[in-house]
Amino acid sequence: MRPSVVVTFVPFAVLIASSCGSEPPVTRDELNALIDLPPGFVVDEYAQVPGARSMTLSDAGVLYVGTRQDRFYAVRDRNGDGTGERVDTIAEGLTQPNGVAWRDGALFVAEISRVIRYDDMDNRIAMPPSPVVVRDDFPTDRHHGWKYIAFGPDGYLYVPVGAPCNVCDEDLDIYASITRMLPDGSDHSIVAHGVRNTVGFAWDPESSDLWFTDNGRDRLGDDLPPDELNHLTETGQHFGFPFCHGGDIIDPEFGEEGSCANYRMPAQKLGPHVASLGMLFYTGEQFPAEYRNQIFIAEHGSWNRSEKIGYRVSVVRLDENRVATSYEVFASGWLREDETVVGRPVDVLQMPDGAVLVSDDFAGKIYRISYTP
Repeated sequence: MRPSVVVTFVPFAVLIASSCGSEPPVTRDELNALIDLPPGFVVDEYAQVPGARSMTLSDAGVLYVGTRQDRFYAVRDRNGDGTGERVDTIAEGLTQPNGVAWRDGALFVAEISRVIRYDDMDNRIAMPPSPVVVRDDFPTDRHHGWKYIAFGPDGYLYVPVGAPCNVCDEDLDIYASITRMLPDGSDHSIVAHGVRNTVGFAWDPESSDLWFTDNGRDRLGDDLPPDELNHLTETGQHFGFPFCHGGDIIDPEFGEEGSCANYRMPAQKLGPHVASLGMLFYTGEQFPAEYRNQIFIAEHGSWNRSEKIGYRVSVVRLDENRVATSYEVFASGWLREDETVVGRPVDVLQMPDGAVLVSDDFAGKIYRISYTP
């Protein structure tokens, strides 16, 4: 096993610089010289948002953006030019408000140990309301404590709870799980076990099944284990952590011979340590038909691999039976050939016109990927 190394990130000073919304926008030509995309696709800078991570879109088209800092933002296209030139800080002093979700005029925000709600948020951006506490009994551990949240087709808010460690077997069932609750915080239950740390999930538009990314454990070397794309078909299924990784790798400390057979296999093994985060099923009509109902995944990038990997957006293709058939790179370039890192994709969000936004917490930017035949 190769020794782990500390990754040092070096900004690409001219094209992609960390900003607080005051840097001149990067031009389309500059960005497309940096980011590699399939023919016909282009990328533009949509907004500058410090630490941009999870995204959600309101009914009125306001983009809300969470961070792992102490604040979150509202982004608006005020002049109709297809960019979010107006960025407002909605709240400060929070505890890693990474997760954001929209429902019935209200914005739900997930901190490490609680979920809060901002009512009538679109109409109160200038003077944000005080939040209502929806539920505040989640664990307080900061290790994998930041949360991605989303409402499912069943009307429940899904809230994961990561493992508070690299690899461990905690007594509390809520660790390494995905939970769900009603919008008022009631009827809270676990729907998936053995999930080390998911920071992205979505529901299949054809079956309404939940699919989610999961980050594999560290300290097993550069190439083990893979990250996972998982498919929940029944409530209560177990996906292996900490006993089995990637469907067939027995954990040297917690696993037992043959134990992998007891757990659900990944729908698709992803790159080792790519840090797969946000994902979506593409349902728009702007992209070519071959992308319809396929899965896009933001890969944040490895942090302790001797050769860096990830820093890209990938596509997992599914067949008519919703079985994964391929895993390929869609957008890359945030990791340069000399291993300089200029961006780290976090989340992907489909816009009403079919374009896809990509958040980047390293550069503090949101990109818009579109297609022209």
